[in-house]
Amino acid sequence: MNKRELMLELAAGRAPAGYTPAAFFLHFGPEYHVGQAAIDRHLQFFRHTGMDFVKIQYEQGMSTHPIASPADWARAPRLTAEDFAPTLNVVRGLVEVAGRDALVILTLYSPFMWARHLAGEAVLHEHLREHPAQAAKGLEISTENVLTLVRAAKQAGVDGFYASTQGGEAFRFGGSDIFERLVKPTDLAVWDELAACRFNILHVCDYEGAYDSLAPFLDYPGHIVNCSLEVGDRHMTPREAAALFGRPFMGGLERKGILATGAPADVRRAAQAVLADAPERFVLAADCTVPGDTSWDNLAAAIAVAHGN
Repeated sequence: MNKRELMLELAAGRAPAGYTPAAFFLHFGPEYHVGQAAIDRHLQFFRHTGMDFVKIQYEQGMSTHPIASPADWARAPRLTAEDFAPTLNVVRGLVEVAGRDALVILTLYSPFMWARHLAGEAVLHEHLREHPAQAAKGLEISTENVLTLVRAAKQAGVDGFYASTQGGEAFRFGGSDIFERLVKPTDLAVWDELAACRFNILHVCDYEGAYDSLAPFLDYPGHIVNCSLEVGDRHMTPREAAALFGRPFMGGLERKGILATGAPADVRRAAQAVLADAPERFVLAADCTVPGDTSWDNLAAAIAVAHGN
């Protein structure tokens, strides 16, 4: 099997014997965000590390329209497929070059993150608490914009998405129903559109802050789940995370830990320790995007261990 077939087998419930898929992600410099330079850099990273699918970073930025008052949400920009042309061109280029041998998936930020980009964190939080109807309109428009990107990327040939959820972190709306009532429905509306894709990863993102519980996300779709193993005051194992979500888990290594600070030999030992107690259907990875200056050789070392080398 090539890497494409291998990942589809994993998603379908079959684990390849003697081989654990692996993948890591980082942001490339601004000179690699669009055009052929972005396509070439993604391919260079994919081939250097030996990872098992191509994940496209979303780097073109988000729409801008300052939100000051609650009434401003109704005037948030509505985007067309043409607005996403820089990203779609990268999708087409990578699908053309790599799509025959590997799955190509696109990073997808949540409607909550699009709305936060418009208003800033403090204003969005305030409006969701104090002016929920107006803020919900902003989330609705943000959801429509995300769906526009999804539909256009599917037409461009992408196999699926690395779909992020944010808004449920412990520091944001603890003790209220804001996430469940206003944010989660926008996530699930996006997931309805992703349902027909061959391969989707649910990413419960803790880049901004940790979670007290993963319970709100157990009913999210996704062939594979990627999240931190640190939840509240508990450290889960990859095996426990896979059992919790009832599907393959992707992770096991901390993005700012030995991957970023160690030598390849250190990384190999850390990867071996994770794999020694990993579930049968598993993807070795970090809990989120690793720092941009992380050694590619470190990532290649971890992936080589996962592949049995």
